[in-house]
Parts: sequence; structure tokens; C-alpha cells
Amino acid sequence: MKGLLAVACAFMLAVSPLALAQDKAAKKEPTEAQKKQQERMKSCNARAGDRKLEGDARKQFMSSCLKGDDSGPSPKQKAQQQKMTDCNKQAASKKLEGDARKNFMSSCLKG
Repeated sequence: MKGLLAVACAFMLAVSPLALAQDKAAKKEPTEAQKKQQERMKSCNARAGDRKLEGDARKQFMSSCLKGDDSGPSPKQKAQQQKMTDCNKQAASKKLEGDARKNFMSSCLKG
């Protein structure tokens, strides 16, 4: 009887790690929420790379992007970017360089 009990205990000890390994393998499959977050991380990381962000600027961008706060430039920022593009084209068409270009760009962007 003691021999049978010892064999049963040995069998249980041998099989239990296998059962635990199966449970761990089943738990490693990411949930839908985790998959979505992984995709968001991949997308945000690619966009940060495209923008060549490094250090604190990258950390700040990634934080806001992963929270879903990064929807792109604000309307005010878009207007400023458009103004810069327009002023830059005007300066190029006038073939301005050096201080003359700086002064023109400054007055153009203010006005």
C-alpha cells in the first residue's frame, strides 16, 4: 500500500509541471485589448521615427500618442505652418538671402 501511494505521489509530482506549463502557454495569448495596444504602440513608434524624435520629445510624443491624445497639429498650428510655407515661397521668389530674408520672414510671419 505504501509503495502504491509513493508511486501515485511520484506520478503527480512528475505531471504537475506539465499541467502548469500548459496553463502558462494558454495565458500567453494576448487579449484583444492587448493586441490593440500593441498595434497602437507600433503605429506611434513608427510616427515618432518618421518625425525623428529623440529623448524627452519622443517620450512626450509616445505618451500622448498611446493615450490617443495625438490627433495631429491643432488648427492654430496648421495655420502657422501654412503661413510659414507661404512666406517661405515669397522669400524664395524674391531671391532673398541672409539678413534681408530674415527680416522679410519676420515681418511676413507677424503680419
